[in-house]
Amino acid sequence: MNTQNILQLHPGWMLATGLAAIVLLSWFFWPQKGALAMIKTARATKERVHLEDALKFMFDCEYKNTPCNLNSIAGNLNIKPEKAGTLLERLLEMDLIRMNEQQISLTDTGKSYALRVIRVHRIWERYLADETSVSQTEWHNEACRIEHHVTVEDTEKLAAQMGNPVFDPHGDPIPTPGGDLPVPKGVLLSEIKEGAVGRIIHIEDEPKNIYEQLVVLGLYPGMQVYVIDISENKITFAADGEECTLTPLFASQITVELLSDEQRITQKHELLSALEIGEKAEVTGISANCRGQQRRRLMDLGIVPGSTVTVVMKSASGDPIGYRVMGTTIGIRKNQADHVFVHRKRKKENEYA
Repeated sequence: MNTQNILQLHPGWMLATGLAAIVLLSWFFWPQKGALAMIKTARATKERVHLEDALKFMFDCEYKNTPCNLNSIAGNLNIKPEKAGTLLERLLEMDLIRMNEQQISLTDTGKSYALRVIRVHRIWERYLADETSVSQTEWHNEACRIEHHVTVEDTEKLAAQMGNPVFDPHGDPIPTPGGDLPVPKGVLLSEIKEGAVGRIIHIEDEPKNIYEQLVVLGLYPGMQVYVIDISENKITFAADGEECTLTPLFASQITVELLSDEQRITQKHELLSALEIGEKAEVTGISANCRGQQRRRLMDLGIVPGSTVTVVMKSASGDPIGYRVMGTTIGIRKNQADHVFVHRKRKKENEYA
């Protein structure tokens, strides 16, 4: 039996097919909530994301006094030059940029827009670092996603809850609500001389593959560095007493503030993880690289400056380690104890373990 005969025998099928077609078309063309509306919204959102990312990049170029052109914008946004050209035309129409031959600069309106996005991004990075368990290598990407979908009002409430921080976790200053930023300071690690001593004040979080390797090395803002040796292909330095070697490219991602003789810390930190069973120590601090829930857990366990800690036991594998602090025995993983700075207490002649 052919299809025509089936339809003739079952006219209800034709009605059902027609109703299904009407429902499908209604779903597709329904105002605001239909498929077509969602496609248009997604397209508009993507365009706005590119626009805001371009403004951020152009502001960063102006702030650091580095060249900015169509190709550098396309590379930063990972889009084709043709698409970047269309984006620049749109920014010109909105009076957000100026173009003079090959030079591109922000108008006052464009600068204000860029600073709003940057403030939102850095506040959320700080929140992710201090208040969540999000991986350190994901702070930037997650903040990039959030910045395009939250309101300025919600971000300001979050900033107030955190005490209005002035730096993000990478050492970048957070613009004030009025759009003010301090003048850039410091020098790249790749540019300082042999024998110089400085404190890391910023680590660039892009490109991600370089940042991830700097994180693996344990480098973070606040560390003191002493440049030991410089050659054409590598820079060797001590970071909080630990020797480290980087290529000039990697070292150029780190900004340091040179220290005077009075500001230098000559004593190497002792780590809680280095103590043996029976040894006592006074906690002198927790590494600035220990943040969020991990930092709060250590402090809740009594690991605070001034407290006395004694190593009482180690597991068969050596991890975790049992410590006695404030009258309680606690277990701490080695990777957490690596973040705790201590000062060993030397035993007196008549003192027993």
